[in-house]
Amino acid sequence: MNRPPRKPINSRFLRTLVGYNARRASLQIMGVFIQRMAPLDLRPVDFSVLCLIGHNPGITSREICRELHLLAPNLVRLLARLDQRALVRRQAHPEDGRAVGLSLSEGGQALLAQAECEVAALEVDVTADLSDAERAQLIALLQRVYR
Repeated sequence: MNRPPRKPINSRFLRTLVGYNARRASLQIMGVFIQRMAPLDLRPVDFSVLCLIGHNPGITSREICRELHLLAPNLVRLLARLDQRALVRRQAHPEDGRAVGLSLSEGGQALLAQAECEVAALEVDVTADLSDAERAQLIALLQRVYR
């Protein structure tokens, strides 16, 4: 049985919305991210946490939660997974005796370096239709929305 051709879907209004477009772009980027990070066994949130710890040795769990808008119980589970992989070290915080500072182990540093190279390359790949200046402008504009 032949079906009549479908008429095009009208998404004009949706395409005028920042949220809709940001989400569509995010889904595209995250799909590539998940595929390329699978060999490293890193999810987007794992990468973000490793990146914060790697670039901020001594950072506390509370600071990570605040920066990434994570709930503390979720970060506890994530850190446990990173601990199992021996990627993170814990030490007494130099300024707050009640807090624990986090840093990366040598393995964590090596993994982060590899992951950052891959993420930088995939960002260029998925935004290949943009110039370097356009890519920088897009990042700056998106940051103005959430800061």
